[in-house]
Amino acid sequence: MEGVLYLLLFLAGAGIFSFLNVVIYRLPRGISFLQGRSHCPSCGAMLHWYDMVPVLNWFYLRGKCRNCGAKISFRYPAVEFLGGALALLCLHHFGADYQAILAFAFLGVLTAVAFIDADTMEIPNGLVIAVAVIALLDCIGDSPVSIRERLIGLVCASVPMLLLTLAIPGAFGGGDIKLMGAAGLYLGWKLCLIATFLAVVAGGLYGIGLLAMRRKGKKEHFAFGPFLCAGMAAAIFWGEPLLHWYLGLYGF
Repeated sequence: MEGVLYLLLFLAGAGIFSFLNVVIYRLPRGISFLQGRSHCPSCGAMLHWYDMVPVLNWFYLRGKCRNCGAKISFRYPAVEFLGGALALLCLHHFGADYQAILAFAFLGVLTAVAFIDADTMEIPNGLVIAVAVIALLDCIGDSPVSIRERLIGLVCASVPMLLLTLAIPGAFGGGDIKLMGAAGLYLGWKLCLIATFLAVVAGGLYGIGLLAMRRKGKKEHFAFGPFLCAGMAAAIFWGEPLLHWYLGLYGF
């Protein structure tokens, strides 16, 4: 019975992230993601419910549109599988609690931010506002993150990023700065700093790799939002153990 419940939770998470695929595709194009049926972007054929079974349907159709045979990106089932996996991980980490629901919502918004930023080099303000709303909802319950920690989190990463951008134009995008401000309200300053550190390390290594392969010039930019989102996701689940391990190196 427990296995069935886990399967249902996985399918629910995958189904929610299936909707996120719609958001990721439509939001940058200015198309409403709340109205209008899903359709094939190649031929425009409307999709039926049996064309939208999370994860499995992509493999059943062999990654092609049922109507025109156009290829469907592997991103779609990958995002859906990620949603199912994150739903299970949130339950395991937070238990059957409202914090698990808010964490899953937060991770869902981060997923949309990461893919949209990777595609367009922009982070929609609406998604930043969604992160801030999740932070405010987290304040209502019995959260371990205090208001003081949240207020420090609001500025501990965003303000240094802003100052660095003023000193070095283009160091960070405005969306990155606003995202870290809103996320700091949710994470608190400790996890926010850990997330930023992980993002800078991962983004730096990625940038070095691009230069080594000569795919980017020294003055060219790449989307940093996906690294920030990945850093925040890692901080939610493993930030505290990582912080304790680091402080333990210095005897704290």
